[in-house]
Amino acid sequence: MARGVAGPARSRPRRDDLPAAEVRDFRALLNAALSATDGEGRKWADARWGCYAFYDYDGEPVYVGQTNEQLRVRVRRHLTNQRTDAVAMRVLDVFEVAELELWPLWEFQGVAKKRDPETFARAQATLDAMEYTAYRQAIAASRFKAILNEKIPPVSEPAELPTSRRFALISDATRAERGHADVRIARRAETLSRLAAVAHERGEVSDGLRRVLVIQAVRLAYLSAARLAYVEGRDSPDPAAIDIERLVGSVLYEHSDPYGAAAREPADRDEADSLF
Repeated sequence: MARGVAGPARSRPRRDDLPAAEVRDFRALLNAALSATDGEGRKWADARWGCYAFYDYDGEPVYVGQTNEQLRVRVRRHLTNQRTDAVAMRVLDVFEVAELELWPLWEFQGVAKKRDPETFARAQATLDAMEYTAYRQAIAASRFKAILNEKIPPVSEPAELPTSRRFALISDATRAERGHADVRIARRAETLSRLAAVAHERGEVSDGLRRVLVIQAVRLAYLSAARLAYVEGRDSPDPAAIDIERLVGSVLYEHSDPYGAAAREPADRDEADSLF
């Protein structure tokens, strides 16, 4: 009998055996990434404060975030249990995440708001600047000059990013299966459809979600065009043919909140409420 098909059994299967093989591979590599240590023996993901970024199968940056509750907790929420707005609102498709980058901010490791509110405020300001710098860096590295953040980080002065580490989250077998252009086009079209459905069903959604809808459509259009060029024996299209700024305006600040004042409100920065 095929694996995972109902039938007579003497005992319940282990929970770890229930996911499909590619999901198990992904989680094994994620666990390895979150357990990796730096030169001082610290686990990268144990940092309470820090920033993170996700990349797709082409190495294209797709999302940047921050946390002050611990990198491993925040990343797991995104990638394993869908308890974040970015995933629940269909902004981020976990199946398109192929790499993870972590920037731990160790200097504020023991800082707590109740014990030391002044240092906490300084730590948060440092983290905001880090996130905006990592976001700008991702925008610069993107072939489309845009990523899938629904909320653009508060505008901040450039900060020096701490040493980071980038981790692969997909195996060669998974890349061979999911990385095929036709699979990715179908998956991305489904993601776009679901995101559009969220906008339709909820009606009142953020400007950022509608911006992401456009950016995801651009990503789908380019991937489809590149596939067409490949099958016709032509060079891949130039990403510069798509002018994101002319489609959505600047992606370097929120047009409804150019100085990031709303994003700095305590309620909006509470990681426990799963906002980003």
